[in-house]
Amino acid sequence: MPTISSKGKLMPASPIRKLTPFARKAEKKNIKVYHLNIGQPDIKTPQIALDAVKNNDIEILSYGQSEGTDGYRSKLANYYHKQHIEVEKEDIIVTTGGSEALLFALNTIADPGDEIIVPEPFYANYTAFAVGSGLKVVPVICSIENGFALPDISEFEKLINKKTKAILICNPGNPTGYLYSKDEIEKLAEIVKKNDLFLISDEVYREFVYDDDIQHHSILHDFGLENHAIMIDSVSKRYSMCGARIGCLVSKNKDVINTVLKFAQSRLSPPTYAQIASEAALDTPLEYFKEINAEYKERRDTLINELQKIDGVIVSIPKGAFYCLVQLPIPDSENFAVWMLDEFEDNKETIMVAPAAGFYSTPGKGENQIRIAYVLNKESLIRSVEILKIALEKYKNR
Repeated sequence: MPTISSKGKLMPASPIRKLTPFARKAEKKNIKVYHLNIGQPDIKTPQIALDAVKNNDIEILSYGQSEGTDGYRSKLANYYHKQHIEVEKEDIIVTTGGSEALLFALNTIADPGDEIIVPEPFYANYTAFAVGSGLKVVPVICSIENGFALPDISEFEKLINKKTKAILICNPGNPTGYLYSKDEIEKLAEIVKKNDLFLISDEVYREFVYDDDIQHHSILHDFGLENHAIMIDSVSKRYSMCGARIGCLVSKNKDVINTVLKFAQSRLSPPTYAQIASEAALDTPLEYFKEINAEYKERRDTLINELQKIDGVIVSIPKGAFYCLVQLPIPDSENFAVWMLDEFEDNKETIMVAPAAGFYSTPGKGENQIRIAYVLNKESLIRSVEILKIALEKYKNR
């Protein structure tokens, strides 16, 4: 019998999607499942983006430019200028989602066997992307006790060796909602310049920052990282356009851009209709984001307030994105998550969460934690936490 590759065997299952069969089974039994497991916003996609696709006059859907259309990249550069990120269209490669942008980045800067340092917990697919590229993820462990703040820079220094090629962060973070301070970015900038590394920043949640006294700091702000910075971005969360699958890679390093373009050429071109929608979405009024941020802030506050009422539960307060990690008074959150879908219901309702061990690469970490995406309305979040409380009591008393 033909054998599966070593990469295939090492490829982890998604903690976000792996329990889907259990959710479908529950729904077939007419049990309502509140989906807290996946970051699929319920906010309406901007009508201007939908109309741009609906009203276009394309007669031949031909190949596009491998780097993305000139019009879209020019408008993206203008968008970034408004964010105090001084780049031009030539610094931007449009990709099929932020996932492809990160894959291109990893394959551009590292060879099989090289290492990437990542503060953990981190977005689960980072491991999948690294495995697919033949790379090793080296974790720097962050703690829920201090809100997942960046560890002392000496912890990074200990891990750097001749195989280290980059530090990868997500800002604001998935799954923690952590937002890096200016001081933390400056420290990371210092260490990558000192050791001649790249700093890759996944900034797809840039707009989602909730507290007035803090702000988002991009690695492409004035940190002197022109040759070291690679930014990953996407329209998926910003405009509630996850299905568009349009992202981009941004860098002032011309060698990086020229090499990424080769990978882009190998897959021909990003999808045309999705670029049309994404370009139109850039004209979305600022009021759209003010309303969304206000809504998510209220959801965050509601969720945290309800979770803090449950004995034994520990939760850090996210500063951005729309996720939080929750530590439960049980030893195995995956077993608990399956049980909630497979054996438990409260008035024909239950919840689906993402077991957090899949967001760690260190064995044994996160086994009593879950990630919650607060992408449901406030009433649903309140009911979901009520279900969680009831489920914990029944689970412990089985």
